[in-house]
Amino acid sequence: MKENPSDKELIQQFKLGLNTQECYGVLLSRYNRKIYWQVRRIVINHDDADDVVQNTFIKVWEKLKDFREDSQFYTWLYRVATNEALNFLQKKRASQNISIEELQEQLGETLISDTYFNGNKASLILQQAILTLPEKQRLVFNMKYYENLKYEEIEAILGTSIGALKASYHHAVKKIELFVKQSLNQ
Repeated sequence: MKENPSDKELIQQFKLGLNTQECYGVLLSRYNRKIYWQVRRIVINHDDADDVVQNTFIKVWEKLKDFREDSQFYTWLYRVATNEALNFLQKKRASQNISIEELQEQLGETLISDTYFNGNKASLILQQAILTLPEKQRLVFNMKYYENLKYEEIEAILGTSIGALKASYHHAVKKIELFVKQSLNQ
C-alpha cells in the first residue's frame, strides 16, 4: 500500500479484498476522532458515545463493500454515525418511556455532571443552549459550527435541501444567542 492513500483508493482495495484489515484500519484511524465528537455532541455521554462509535464502525465494516461511492466516504460515514446516534437516543427514550423534552433535560443534566467535560462556564452554557434546540437544528448547528462542514456536505449527510439547512442554522443561532443572553443575565 502506498504511503498516504486516498479514501477512494482504500475503499477500492477493500472491495477487491486486498489488505482489507489494513485499509479499514487506516480509515478508522483517519476518522475515529471526528466521528467520536460528532456522536458525542448528539448523545452527550462519553461512554454512550464510545458505544455508538463502535457500532458505527462495525456497521461500516459490514457495509463498506456495498458503498456505492456516489458521495464522499466521510459524508457517508457521518450519515451512518448520525443515524446510529439518533437511533441510540430513540431507543433510550423508548426504554425509559420518556418524551423528547425529558430526554433533552436528562442530556443536559448528564452534561453538567460529566467528568469528561473539561470546558469552562461559557462552553457549558453553549452546550446547554444547543441541547434546547430541536433535533434537526442541533445536528445542523453542530456540523456547521464544530465540524465546519459545507452546506453541500451536510445536505449529503442529512438528505435535506441547502435552503432548509441554512434556515435551520439561522434559527439555531438565534435560539442559542437568546439562551446565552438569558443565562448570563441570571
